[in-house]
Amino acid sequence: MQIKDSVALVTGANRGIGRALVEALLEKGASRIYAAARDLASLEPVLRLDAKRIRALKLDVTSAEDVRAAAALAKDLTLLINNAAVLATGGLTDIPVDAVRGNMETNFFGLLNVTNGFVPILEQRNGSIVNILTLLSLASMPGVAAYNASKAAGWSLTQSFRADLAKRGIRVHGVFPGLVDTDMARPFEAPKSPAINVARAILAGVEADDEDIYPDPMSEQVYAAWREDHKAVERQFAGM
Repeated sequence: MQIKDSVALVTGANRGIGRALVEALLEKGASRIYAAARDLASLEPVLRLDAKRIRALKLDVTSAEDVRAAAALAKDLTLLINNAAVLATGGLTDIPVDAVRGNMETNFFGLLNVTNGFVPILEQRNGSIVNILTLLSLASMPGVAAYNASKAAGWSLTQSFRADLAKRGIRVHGVFPGLVDTDMARPFEAPKSPAINVARAILAGVEADDEDIYPDPMSEQVYAAWREDHKAVERQFAGM
């Protein structure tokens, strides 16, 4: 699909990759952008980017009520970008089960909840869905075990939606970024890609109709290595 003149909704749009995606959508000429977050006040700086084209939506992705309300407002949607996510640190033997459950509620069930809520709208317009996943969907890093598991589940969900929705005219893209310079990635000491560069690459991948998008140098390199020997990448990540 073409981004110019599209109508997009970005979850978790108040910071990080989400905010960068709003900026990139503006650059590419989207006609309207629904910027969604749990806290409307947190979207005020985003709205100032372009008050005419951006509309703020209160949307907790785990809330069926919020999703219904958002879908009632964004009836002209053509591009859904599922970006909202949470990250719990620690190994599976170190963190409470509730922390694992919290990652699953947002990163898996939230993805399911929002996608199902907007499928009837996207179906009417041959729309597209973009799911922001992570390289850790492919290989797990022990220090963020709950996040790994939830994002790997999100990858499986992405593939299932891709198969189910193709016959309804909806394209489904999976995005696998490496380390990006965001608040979420701040604790990790390694080179990080600027969020705006990643956002631009994501939209370029959508326009190129790439089903799986690797939007930064780290993700491209790791994916190439994973294709060649996924067990080697698994062992590499396990040692981090």
